[in-house]
Amino acid sequence: KVAVNYLNDEVGAHSTLAEIKDGGSSGGVYQTDVTSELAVERMVNDVERSLGPIDLLVTSAGIAQAQNHRDLTYKQYRDIMATNVDGTFAPIMAVKDGMIERGAGSIVCVGSVAGLRARPKMIPYSISKAAVIGLIRSFAAALGPEVRVNGVAPGLIETDMTEDMDTSLKAEMKEEAFLKRLGVPEDIAEAVLFLLSGRASFISGQTFSVDGGRVTIP
Repeated sequence: KVAVNYLNDEVGAHSTLAEIKDGGSSGGVYQTDVTSELAVERMVNDVERSLGPIDLLVTSAGIAQAQNHRDLTYKQYRDIMATNVDGTFAPIMAVKDGMIERGAGSIVCVGSVAGLRARPKMIPYSISKAAVIGLIRSFAAALGPEVRVNGVAPGLIETDMTEDMDTSLKAEMKEEAFLKRLGVPEDIAEAVLFLLSGRASFISGQTFSVDGGRVTIP
């Protein structure tokens, strides 16, 4: 059973649920602003009433904005931090106690390679994703051994958020990658599924770069 959270894209959320049902599973769609702690708690309660206890969690809400530091405002910084960091923190806080009580759980957070290297024109975004990586490590230490917490750090993925990017910049990033291509959502989904599953039962506190080789982690 899969609960699909969305903020604005209701059509996309229901399309995702349709794919879930086509695959033989069931679930529900829940509109929630993950920057609100109370809204997230209500969503978790609604999900558990409808679908049962939450054993697996994926946090993936994110926004990005490019700007020169001279044009950067505190509001832009706060908006990005609220979605990318608070929107990761709040869902984990809402499900962790239940997972611990049941003695098992797996959480995967979607970060970014921007949290692993300098992004001079995306300072708030880079800060936020570095914070997510730190959050993964700390929650993994705090919630173990019952709950595993891991992350994926995508590179440039062909999504709605990147479709308006400059084509020359996309070409440059594609050339940087060892695999000489940009990613697609399925590339990230497969990594997330592995980390959620029992196949990753001895992995916790890790962030995996999924970017075709543009950024390598020692």
